[in-house]
Amino acid sequence: MFIQTEVTPNPDVIKFLPGREVLGTGSREITSPEEAIVSPLATALFALGDVTRVFLGPDFLTVTRNPDIEWAHLKAPILAAIMDHYTSGKPVLASGSDDAEDDTVYDEDTLQIVAEIKDLLDTRVRPAVAQDGGDIVFNRFDVESGTVYLHMRGACSGCPSSAATLKAGVENMLRHYVPEVMRVEQTL
Repeated sequence: MFIQTEVTPNPDVIKFLPGREVLGTGSREITSPEEAIVSPLATALFALGDVTRVFLGPDFLTVTRNPDIEWAHLKAPILAAIMDHYTSGKPVLASGSDDAEDDTVYDEDTLQIVAEIKDLLDTRVRPAVAQDGGDIVFNRFDVESGTVYLHMRGACSGCPSSAATLKAGVENMLRHYVPEVMRVEQTL
């Protein structure tokens, strides 16, 4: 098995491409060893001790390190854990461990706006940020202020350039295509 690695704009995150499906569709962010119980792969990575976040994408995963440790000391154990996981035959996610969907109820007009926002995110934004090992997920839309709240995940979470990505890229695009959008904010 050959696992490729790519640097990301976030110096504390490396993107790993195992050459196999990770989740297939969707994504999942795991931010603690306690949350990792839903994934044998994430559990193995957190067991290394210096991993602070694992992001699972369709065909890649990103790993965030403790900034006090150098990648030179952590990269080989991560590669070994990924390889061991895939040779074990275990699933990436345990059954019944899907992410919860946003349960906000919108009126019919707002529902159409939200659908447009989600479509733009899915077709134009998410593929671009996935190349950098991250994801942007719709959180909610506040009709009164025209604010779209998005959640940055993977390499985008905590990335020094994520604020610029949100404001200069995503906000400008959404405002252009969806006139009801006035601004974009990040949720934590």
